[in-house]
Amino acid sequence: MNKTKNGFTLFELLVSISIVAILSALAIVSFSSAQKKARDSRRVQDMSLIQKAAEQYYMLSSSNYPTTLSVGTSWSAGGQTVLEVIPLDPKGVGYTATMSVSSYCICAFVEGTGGNSTNSACNFVGAGAKIYFCVKNQQ
Repeated sequence: MNKTKNGFTLFELLVSISIVAILSALAIVSFSSAQKKARDSRRVQDMSLIQKAAEQYYMLSSSNYPTTLSVGTSWSAGGQTVLEVIPLDPKGVGYTATMSVSSYCICAFVEGTGGNSTNSACNFVGAGAKIYFCVKNQQ
């Protein structure tokens, strides 16, 4: 009587589970990194949008910049809406802004290495980790 046993040994099951766990961990890390890059890209786009709107506001309002930056509000000048809604940061963190009628500096904290400033005061020079992406007045 020849009996053949069908099935997996305990060792084979442990190896298979280990391989699946390692691949899952790698996928999670890769996905997390891609999410950070996507949020930083969105921040850069939002900062560019805000900067363009502030410059348009300046042109329409007799050489004055907007003096407030409140997420969810709009900017209007000269009877025109230049920015319908100030965008919310992808993680819900607010922007750092220093604004007056003659100048502005708006910064967003970035999660990766895509920043252009070492601090939230529009300091575009200097060594170290660039952890903010900032825009400032062009006039």
